[in-house]
Amino acid sequence: MDSTNRPSAGLDNLAFRAALARGLVSRRSAMMGAAGLGAAAFLAACGSEGRNPTTPGTGAGTGAASAAPTAKAAQDMSDTEKIVNWSNWTEYIDVTDDGKSRPTIDAFTKETGIEVNYTEDYLDNDEFYAKVRPLLEGGEDTGRDVWCSTDWLVARLIRQGYVQKLDLANIPNAANLEDSLKNVEFDPGRVYSLPWQSGFAGIGYNLKATGGKKIESITQLLTDPALKGKVTLLTEMRDTVGLVLLEQGKDPANFTDADFDAAIAMIQQAKDAGQILKFTGNEYTDGLAKGDIAACIAWTGDVVQLQFDDENIQYALPEKGFTIWSDNFVIPAMAKHKKNAELLINYYYDPKVMAEVAAWVNYIPPVKGARDELVKIDAELGENPLIAPTPDVLSRSHVFRGLTPDEETKYNRAFQSIVTG
Repeated sequence: MDSTNRPSAGLDNLAFRAALARGLVSRRSAMMGAAGLGAAAFLAACGSEGRNPTTPGTGAGTGAASAAPTAKAAQDMSDTEKIVNWSNWTEYIDVTDDGKSRPTIDAFTKETGIEVNYTEDYLDNDEFYAKVRPLLEGGEDTGRDVWCSTDWLVARLIRQGYVQKLDLANIPNAANLEDSLKNVEFDPGRVYSLPWQSGFAGIGYNLKATGGKKIESITQLLTDPALKGKVTLLTEMRDTVGLVLLEQGKDPANFTDADFDAAIAMIQQAKDAGQILKFTGNEYTDGLAKGDIAACIAWTGDVVQLQFDDENIQYALPEKGFTIWSDNFVIPAMAKHKKNAELLINYYYDPKVMAEVAAWVNYIPPVKGARDELVKIDAELGENPLIAPTPDVLSRSHVFRGLTPDEETKYNRAFQSIVTG
């Protein structure tokens, strides 16, 4: 997420559908029970019936929409208060070269008269959830009208009745949503959510900090003495553990407790050896750019953005596989400007607008026609496999399977014991 021009979903429909399967995975997701994710298998799993043929009721998002309690709603002040409060991840929208304004937001305000209070206070799904949950649980306004959560957290928010149904009458451009994302497992028919961006989790590194050495595998990241004390991993359990599972020859879409424990043990060993500096959300970008972090588990768009300013910043998609995900717009319970939030979502589902964002954030946009508009901005962006993945790249991408509530509790506890221990 961040720099100047970013490549769009320059994928054909088949490739795009496969790429967006992260829309059920992990930066954040989960739900795909297929065991080998070749391009064809990935595509099949992303079909109109949802992401994942898991047994109903077992995945984190399975049946979420139909079983969700009704979210509490506040009186909508949209007609009298022309504002919308939007929380998002850092470096996840277009900005001017001087960093002082966000062109698409400015254009939205000019077009609608609605002022956008845009806050980059979303660094990590768990951290953000911990911040808003007490308010949601108490039936209070979070001070936000819309935010972008990763698939697995959207599943939880729906299940708990913490997000409101979208009024598609206010979002006619939702018709531009890529077909493969219309019936995801955690939100069939997209009743509660619409995708914002998708991407991969792999390895980012700074050649100056690594002494010119390429970092191309998770084993190297966790054991190479040259990186000792200058490695960061993500606080996103599904991405960090998912990559380690793949390194150990396991499939994140189909693993056992023993497999998970082995992955945790590998991470713990690296921490005990002093290899790991810390665990982060996507604030790792600053340290990576400065060289304080030599190598890290990183999300594609973040690194692509850094590469515009520094050719020493490199990215590797591990040969043994990597994870793929989507972040999604949701409107929380008690939001005071629901209609304004829906008008904002509608605006970004215009292919031309989404292409402007894609040209900056360098993630995969979920809007039909965005890739063609992006080519008009910068044709070269459409050739970047991190933004327009090829079938070969997609064949190595994996989703992290849906978790039962008990598994989610158990796995998160084990992972957090390393993160905070």
